[in-house]
Amino acid sequence: MDRSAITCATVLLVLLPRGASDDRLVLGKPLLPGTTIVSDGGGFALGFFSPTKFTPAKLYLGIWYTDIPRLTAVWVANREAPATNGTPSAPTLSLTDTSNLVLSDAGGRVLWTTNVATGDSSSLPAATGLAAVLLNNGNLVIRSPNGTALWQSFEHPSDTFLPGMKIRVRYRSRDGERLVSWRGPDDPSPGSFTYGMDPDTFLQAFIWNGTRPVARTAPWTGYLTISGQLRVSAGAVIYMAVVDTEEEMYITYRLSDGAAPTRFVLAYSGEYQLQSWGSSEWALVGKWPADECDLYGHCGPYAYCDGTATGAPTCKCLDGFEPASPEDWSSGRFAHGCRRKKALRCGGGGGGFVTLPGIKPPDKFVLVGNRTSEECAMECTKNCSCVAYAYANLSSSGSSTKDGTRCLVWAGELIDTEKVTDVAGTRSDTLYLRIAGLDAGTRPKTSSAVKIVLPAVLLSAILILTSTLAWFKFKAGKKQKRGKHETLVLGNLNTLEHSGEENPTQGFEFSVASFRDIAAVTNNFHESFMIGQGGFGKVYKAKLNGREVAIKRLSRDSEQGIAEFRNEVILIAKLQHRNLVRFISCCIEGDEKLLIFEYMPNKGLDALLFSSTRKLELDWPTRFNIIKGVAKGLLYLHQDSRLKIIHRDLKASNVLLDEELRPKIADFGMARMVSDNQQNANTKRVVGTYGYMAPEYALRGIFSVKSDAYSFGVLTLEVVSGVKISSTDQIMESESLIVYAWNLWREGQAKDLVDSSIADSCIIDEALLCIHIGLLCVQNNPNDRPFMSSVVFILENGGTPLTAPSKPVYFVHTNTNSKVERRRDNTQSSKNSLTFSVLEGR
Repeated sequence: MDRSAITCATVLLVLLPRGASDDRLVLGKPLLPGTTIVSDGGGFALGFFSPTKFTPAKLYLGIWYTDIPRLTAVWVANREAPATNGTPSAPTLSLTDTSNLVLSDAGGRVLWTTNVATGDSSSLPAATGLAAVLLNNGNLVIRSPNGTALWQSFEHPSDTFLPGMKIRVRYRSRDGERLVSWRGPDDPSPGSFTYGMDPDTFLQAFIWNGTRPVARTAPWTGYLTISGQLRVSAGAVIYMAVVDTEEEMYITYRLSDGAAPTRFVLAYSGEYQLQSWGSSEWALVGKWPADECDLYGHCGPYAYCDGTATGAPTCKCLDGFEPASPEDWSSGRFAHGCRRKKALRCGGGGGGFVTLPGIKPPDKFVLVGNRTSEECAMECTKNCSCVAYAYANLSSSGSSTKDGTRCLVWAGELIDTEKVTDVAGTRSDTLYLRIAGLDAGTRPKTSSAVKIVLPAVLLSAILILTSTLAWFKFKAGKKQKRGKHETLVLGNLNTLEHSGEENPTQGFEFSVASFRDIAAVTNNFHESFMIGQGGFGKVYKAKLNGREVAIKRLSRDSEQGIAEFRNEVILIAKLQHRNLVRFISCCIEGDEKLLIFEYMPNKGLDALLFSSTRKLELDWPTRFNIIKGVAKGLLYLHQDSRLKIIHRDLKASNVLLDEELRPKIADFGMARMVSDNQQNANTKRVVGTYGYMAPEYALRGIFSVKSDAYSFGVLTLEVVSGVKISSTDQIMESESLIVYAWNLWREGQAKDLVDSSIADSCIIDEALLCIHIGLLCVQNNPNDRPFMSSVVFILENGGTPLTAPSKPVYFVHTNTNSKVERRRDNTQSSKNSLTFSVLEGR
């Protein structure tokens, strides 16, 4: 059985206390290896332990059960900085007069600290009574002289969820606890798996492996909102509760009197387990995921997992869909999922809805509040991009939320879907799926969907409670006072340019900053605060509410800017990824329209990459990470976000760099949203930057994820070479950087494209791989260009055989890097003049 317990009997003998202290640590009496602090009831101990496999032995400060013969750590402090066992480097844990616990080695190097902020230590009351106390529930608490808890280990969990602990959400800061697995059975350092609430949807819980989802709970439908109980064995019952206060919402649980030690743990294997101690070992009561149906997206898009058939779980297509690859499907390979039998069309051919009861709804939904069942149906029916919806009446479950409804809509692919039964009081959902061939607005007879039993009754119930918490997180946030901020309903900005007829983001809300506040922090937009200027306005750096921000102020006379402003607000407000610039707020007052983002201290990639002096800051490892980061950001936009986004203006100046030179894609003013099953779109309004624009988009207005791939290819060649796409320097007599790169590749001299300034740090195989990918991305035929999912996989794994790129084409025109707008019906250009010609092969 997979456990997150340490079996280290021989080490335990070495570290047994020479005389265990009481339940607290006080000033002037540090904790040393070989001594422990034991809780008043004797159930838990705090001390140093060492996993067996490390030589020399590594010491960790942790808390473990004292009445279990197998040392089982439930909390570890210095997971990232273990100490070395032995003199003179033996560590000490001390309580300081600043009310902090500090773990340090003999040389004074701090390995871990609590970082309690108490202000000026000289103003603290007398230290008498200050102590770090180990409570009977395993919680280590720093108490001030007046008994106030200044810090507690329960608020900083490791991999274990103990009785009495809270997995919470705080209304004001919107943060909370998250479990982090061990790296291995004897390695307490942070592993790759985490468990917690979904920060995007607010309604469900996830297990993640890094950023990749492993398993997902169903969205909350109102069950077990207040309390519940689960029987673990004949003599043990778990009592669970969800508690709502003015400051926070949390889930907690307790055990019945006399119950054996029981805990939830996120194992190093990625399983969320319920363990109970038997006579000699930890018994596995339940685990999640338990089978293939629990694995995120196991059946691919537009399919669901059927676990009720005899034998192993099987995958089936949703109504109106068929296997995307029949050969793979028949061989048991379901990654490509299913595709529509008949494409949806906007307008009168938009299709009707088939009813799928007993469903675990797919991921990547959008929550629309304050809707009745009929209004929820209409929300999807009138929106051409909406492919499904689900509704739940939460008020019937005893929910205390003001809005007793939960309307979910989907505008992209349907992923991670199952059929479920009502187990342990859970209530399954009904999904209304839009398919072609039905009269719009109709609901035919219920599909003969097979129900799937959840893998473990006990585990599902506790996971349900965590999903409940996530729902309350979303609703309770509306209770908070917004001070000088207002609430903006994005439905009021419904001029978003996208491929459908309606705005699928209607109903989103977020705070809006005051123009008076922004003018004050920028000294009425003084030039000394300005850090940049673009086609639609100026950008200022300021400190707003204690944080540095970048403020984009649109020009009042820019008609384009108004449209791009609406577009950017609606899109980026719902996009959250480490490689996308973070949207903070906006302002709309009179003619003033401003966007507020996180501040990027290193500005745009172009400012470093194309500077003869600053490009030295970009060594090869940094450039390679920039290429990979941009690829991951595009993959999120194209596939992993709940909205499928085409950026349309990816270039070096729209890739910002943070303090660690990590890339973040910015400027979504040109972005377009498309439905998930839409291969490409067409526009009469061509906008973007020549040199980065794909041929089919520049000439015919056709854009897709492959046109973004083209821009990525250009950017990749720029990053490797340090040469700007519009530059005529350093490319010999070639017509463009693309042609120059192709000629070098064809002649077997691609390594000559690498920027000479990074020769010392360059790993030539990685650089050649990037050049190869760049040339594949700038091929003339969009179908020949790779998807970003393939690009990310190749960049992360390497060694994948690649096809040879075909001969590229290039533009013959002037002002290569001008940002333009052109309407194809009358070839009207914007302020930047240009000359168009045909594409020519070279």
